Amino acid sequence: MSVRHLLPATAAAVFAGFWLAAPASANVLLAEGDGGSGRGPSAVALVFALISVVLGALSLRAASRGGAANVRVRAIVGLALGLVGLIVGVVALAGADGGVGSGSGRGGSVVAVVLALIGVGLGALVVARSRRAVA
Repeated sequence: MSVRHLLPATAAAVFAGFWLAAPASANVLLAEGDGGSGRGPSAVALVFALISVVLGALSLRAASRGGAANVRVRAIVGLALGLVGLIVGVVALAGADGGVGSGSGRGGSVVAVVLALIGVGLGALVVARSRRAVA
């Protein structure tokens, strides 16, 4: 089997394994009576916020160099991801029961909200600069 066929087959096998494992893990969570640790939503918000900061920083660097044509699009995507991370982080923060360090996701939510605000700020700055450069 060539590498060209091996990589998609491996990806399909891993995806099928996750697909089949999801119902089993859901049954275990329902049997325990606990919905989990609460870190899931804060981790999702953290991922969105981190991607937003990275996209904002890359587009700001490209805009300062007079760079690519897709700088504005990258900044808008970073801005949107920052807003999604901010909303998910605030909702996760509101739903966290315990304090920081209890495993409820409060610390991750706070970090996600801060990173999302930075990502929104970077994205808005690049969009404003690109609008000013066009006009």
